[in-house]
Amino acid sequence: MDVGVVFPQTEIGGDAGAVRAYALAADGLGFSHVLAYDHVLGADPAVHRGWEGPYDVATTFREPFVLFGYLAALTSLELVTGVIILPQRQTALVAKQAAEVDLLTGGKFRLGVGLGWNAVEYEALGKDFGDRGRRMSEQVALLRRLWTEQSVTFAGSYEKVTGAGLSPLPVQRPIPVWFGAQSRRAYVRVGQLGDGWFPQVPPGPRLEEARAIIGQAAKEAGRDPARIGMEGSVRWGEDRADGLAGDVGRWQAAGASHVTVNTMGARLGGADGHIAALTAAASTLGLPG
Repeated sequence: MDVGVVFPQTEIGGDAGAVRAYALAADGLGFSHVLAYDHVLGADPAVHRGWEGPYDVATTFREPFVLFGYLAALTSLELVTGVIILPQRQTALVAKQAAEVDLLTGGKFRLGVGLGWNAVEYEALGKDFGDRGRRMSEQVALLRRLWTEQSVTFAGSYEKVTGAGLSPLPVQRPIPVWFGAQSRRAYVRVGQLGDGWFPQVPPGPRLEEARAIIGQAAKEAGRDPARIGMEGSVRWGEDRADGLAGDVGRWQAAGASHVTVNTMGARLGGADGHIAALTAAASTLGLPG
């Protein structure tokens, strides 16, 4: 099972030196990949009264594709979006950006995608919030064709491409597409389309229920459920070193192919605090750093 880290962008600030130090530390400690969240814009609670989202206009987010271009030059880590809010972005542009990251990393890239929850962000990007689920399935089909065919003609309900394509094509053809999922409809989408998924529930009955839905949907689509990856997540906190190995072990026992260590929300301060936590985590897990 591959063990990676969640890039702590809500706490690491805007300093490029901090990003560099964090990435080099994660790579040197033996972690396999770094996963980054995506938000283009934050909502201003002073304007949107009663705002209850977990992030707002003051929360720092780095743009994943640009960030990954930088990290690809610094490290050998696999780079993972966890997740790009696909329906609020132009499909062909995402295909181009993802292909570029894949080329720069030598094929060490996974595109995690999801629907998102922030209608304010959708509005600002000129995309419809209400039909985002239907559009995403079509987007994924188009992405895979753009990554594997030099010239694409595609006419769907939402997307249209006429005799056009990317150059250069990515190393991975197609790039793996993983889904964020926390509803029955999303689990079905994983089974039908996903190369992997990011569960939003811990190992236990709810995870097994989700996996059963994914497995059934995969079989009905003529796909092998065993080929669909699963990436769990464990949180670092005070005194977490003692429980970390057990948490990771539970994900491994549940059949996860990957797991990430998330150090955000543990009051670690800036990059130095997060690097110290990664150092302790790597030692606890016996990573080959």
